[in-house]
Amino acid sequence: MFRIESLDPTPFAPLFALDEAELADRLARRVVASADMGFPCRASLRDAPRGETLILANYQHQSAATPYQATHAVYIRENAEKAELRPGEVPAMFETRTLSLRGFDARGLMRDAAVVEGRDLAGALDALFGNQSIAEIHIHFAAPGCFAARAVRAG
Repeated sequence: MFRIESLDPTPFAPLFALDEAELADRLARRVVASADMGFPCRASLRDAPRGETLILANYQHQSAATPYQATHAVYIRENAEKAELRPGEVPAMFETRTLSLRGFDARGLMRDAAVVEGRDLAGALDALFGNQSIAEIHIHFAAPGCFAARAVRAG
């Protein structure tokens, strides 16, 4: 069984008070959602509705000192609250997207990967966690490659 973890919005909150130049210095920018889908917040694990302000920031999602160390862009909604999901729960935001899964061991080395439709995410996470060397799975939106969330073993 797995549990999906969202990002903590706290480190991103001060970015909303910065001007555009200060945001650029931090590899970030202010964005207003132009549609009800397409602006997935990595803290709330919900798409921002049209007209909502977000920060698009560079985020290091794989910090291990390995060739797999990685950063990518993430959206965070203004005043987002961290999603608290139950074991086995999949956010609706994932169900309609194609996802890339990357299973990492405790040292940060990739041990397995898969591309799945969001409606099949739960089964794919359980299957990857069947490999006992996998400590966590990074979920990415397949087309843009952006980091979406991390899954860990529940319990």
